[in-house]
Amino acid sequence: MMHNVAGKSLQRNSAHRAALRKNFTVSLIKHERVVTTLAKAKALRPFVEKMITLARSSDGKTKLHRIRRAISFLQDKAAVRKLFEVIGPRFANRQGGYTRILRMADYRIGDGGTKVVFELVENNVLEQKIKAKEAAATKDAEAAGV
Repeated sequence: MMHNVAGKSLQRNSAHRAALRKNFTVSLIKHERVVTTLAKAKALRPFVEKMITLARSSDGKTKLHRIRRAISFLQDKAAVRKLFEVIGPRFANRQGGYTRILRMADYRIGDGGTKVVFELVENNVLEQKIKAKEAAATKDAEAAGV
């Protein structure tokens, strides 16, 4: 019987888990969607949600303190800047549930792990990729026609 066990170990030691939490959260903030395994996504969701909750408050008195807390956890100033300037205001009117986990149909080749897409709810990553492809296609068509 395992008493007083908080969170999943993910088959890693404590230092590796801490690095995984930090790197995963930074990657999700920078790219707004990450492909990972189901176990990692479920275990790391609370940490991402807490960072977004930290950034979404608009109270001026404690903003510096919240920024410093985010920097101490993430160790990446560019990610903290995006978190507070882009992602935080985006979720200002949302009470929680900032992320979603979408299962993919295929499995990981090496060990058969379930792959999922872990992303922010109100992201526009797909629209940006579609626009970039359309812009590249029109640029190529213009270059071929000239």
